[in-house]
Amino acid sequence: MPALDSSILLAFLQAGKEPVSGDRLAKDLGVSRVAIWSRLERLRQEGFVFQASTRKGYQLVQVPDRLHESLLDAHLRLLKVRESVELLETIDSTNSEAERRLAAGQEAPFAILAQAQTAGRGRLGRRWHNTKLGNLYASLAFRPFIPPDKLKPFTLWMGLALCVAIENHCKLRLGLKWPNDLQAPDGRKVAGMLTEARVDSDSVRELVFGLGLNLIGQPKDFPTEIRQTASSLQHALGTSLEVPATIAHILAALFQAWDEFYEGGWERTFKSRWQRYDVLMGHSVRVGLRGDPIAGIVEGIDAEGSLILRTGGGRRKVVSSGEVTLRKK
Repeated sequence: MPALDSSILLAFLQAGKEPVSGDRLAKDLGVSRVAIWSRLERLRQEGFVFQASTRKGYQLVQVPDRLHESLLDAHLRLLKVRESVELLETIDSTNSEAERRLAAGQEAPFAILAQAQTAGRGRLGRRWHNTKLGNLYASLAFRPFIPPDKLKPFTLWMGLALCVAIENHCKLRLGLKWPNDLQAPDGRKVAGMLTEARVDSDSVRELVFGLGLNLIGQPKDFPTEIRQTASSLQHALGTSLEVPATIAHILAALFQAWDEFYEGGWERTFKSRWQRYDVLMGHSVRVGLRGDPIAGIVEGIDAEGSLILRTGGGRRKVVSSGEVTLRKK
């Protein structure tokens, strides 16, 4: 009974450190006291710890450190997230699943989350490596019906919203590496973003924002080829992380960021947020994607999110896409 579990856990989240009466829970939720006791016992088996107080009720003192569906739903309800959020055990790719559901006519916006992916993909067709349960593999789907040229800053804006949400909730300041990577303070990558769209001649019909975020785990958990460059929020924090609460805050922030982007309010804070979280400003970089790579000093981004470089010849070069690598001094 996931819905009942979610309602029980929501009552504990709302109570904070105050005890919750089993009798009151039963009355409020319209079930028997025995049903409440049974669900608490089941939740205990799943890693929750409830402390009983005589004549006062129960306190929730510990939750699982993994992605738990009912607890995630309770946190989303606490944050008043109204969009549909579905958690799957295993999927080929959350982006692919979101695309299939949009094609089938599912109402948007919605989010698809997965415990694991078998064919997760990143930008430029790269594979997104899975580590262990608890990381976030998510895709948010929209039907924007906006002109294609208005979509250019979208990925950067969503990345900045992620940085703000993680700093507010986790007290960890990440950096955004143009165009789609989030970095820990030590420079290791903790997240990648991938935006895919179905575009007609005059309108973006369907839009999927994909996110792979390493929440837990240590560098040793990652495949050998990325062990020196990848990290997780938990490793960067140096302490444990409450996974469902963190994911709920991130999803709430991303849905709000979409609303601001669609309505145009994002422009008021885009520049200041970029200045706070940009990790490339003033650095010597090389940008390559097609043709000869371009080298230069990063001078920021323009209003559309393109990277501005000052080349060796003193020329100003605007780059709309590419793969950035730092040049050794």
